[in-house]
This record gives sequence, structure tokens and C-alpha cells, in this order.
Amino acid sequence: NLANAFQPPSGSHLMGTDNLGRDVFSRVVYAARIDLQIGFITTYVPLTYGLVLGAVAGYFGGWVDTVVMRTVDAVIAFPFLVLVIAILAVVGPGVTGVYIAVLAVAWSMYARLSRAEMLVLREQQFMLAGEALGYSRTRIIFRHAIPNLLRPSIVFSMADFVLNILLVAALSFLGLGVRPPQAEWGAMVADGQNFLLNAWWITTLPGAVIVVVGIGLSLVGDGLEERMGER
Repeated sequence: NLANAFQPPSGSHLMGTDNLGRDVFSRVVYAARIDLQIGFITTYVPLTYGLVLGAVAGYFGGWVDTVVMRTVDAVIAFPFLVLVIAILAVVGPGVTGVYIAVLAVAWSMYARLSRAEMLVLREQQFMLAGEALGYSRTRIIFRHAIPNLLRPSIVFSMADFVLNILLVAALSFLGLGVRPPQAEWGAMVADGQNFLLNAWWITTLPGAVIVVVGIGLSLVGDGLEERMGER
């Protein structure tokens, strides 16, 4: 509704309206669905196979460990955002491109973390007892090792969740992520930058929501670390 463009925050529009007369609060709520969905998928899908690859590399050692860790080193050697943008340049911008790019590189930190934990864990008495009882390596890794490797990965995943949300917002700000007219926090911040002096709420309030969500997820991560550490 162009007649309601640039309305400041009020009882009718809690976060005001943008240059096209769209309610900013409504768009922030709708954008939360796609930002949190992308953040969840790009965090916990790589956690799954990164955790398994790191556990296998740490348990077997030898050439398996060498292949996995050299691949991890190659991925980590590139700046994360630059590597994601390079993949997006190949597959094309958009939500699908974001999924492909992030899922291709985000597993490396989980693999390195779980591999380091496995090097310590495989010398524990219960792991040696499983080998002495003749359990298969698959059972030892998936039944006995991975449940003990989950705690540090889950705690780290909350920080990674925040970073992935910021990544999606940054890519959308650059025009490489979620495409208009679909609502997304980073795209909303980009849309309002030209009107920052006379309509500060278009950019500032969606940006504040990103900050609040990031702080909330970080606090959840701290709580999980304390609770899982007690167990």
C-alpha cells in the first residue's frame, strides 16, 4: 500500500512500513521461517556426516585419517564466505544454491572436532573392552563412540547456527541468497539502506532482530554445555 509508505513504528505497524508500504513486522515474522529453516538445515545436516567422517578418521587412523583430514585442511584453507560465494557463482544464487554451497563446506569443522575427540576416546577402557568382546567396528563407532562425541559438536553447533543465519543474511544482502520478493532478514536490511536517514526502522529493526536471535541461540548453547557437562 503505497499510501502507507514510510510510516514510523506505531500501534498499527509495530516496526513501521517500508518504501512500498509493507508492514516491516509482518515481513520480519515471515522471514524468520526461512532464516531459521536454512540455519537449522545448514547446521545439523553437515554435523551428521561431519561427525561420522571425523569419528571414522580418528578411530581407524592410517590412510583413512590422512584422506579425510587432508580434505578438511583443503576446505578450511579457503575463507568460508569466499568459498561459498565461489560455489554460488557456479550453481547460481538462490536458496538452493545456498544449501549446496554451505553443505559442501560446513562439515569440515565438525569432522576436525570429532576426530580430535575420537583420538582420546579410542584409548578409553570401554572402547578397548568393546574390541576385546569382539564387537564390530561399526558397532563400536556408532553405538559407543558417537554418543560420547555428540556433546562438543552439539555445543559448537549453536554457535555455528548463529554464524549460518548471519551468512544467509550476508548473502541475501549481497543479492546472492534469498531472492525478492521473498522476505529475508538480510534482504530487508539491504532494501532499507537507501532510506536509512529518513526511515531508519526499515534497516535497523530487522538488524536488531538478527542480533537478538544470535544472542538467544548463544545463550542456549551455553545452557546446553552446562547441562550436558553435568551428565
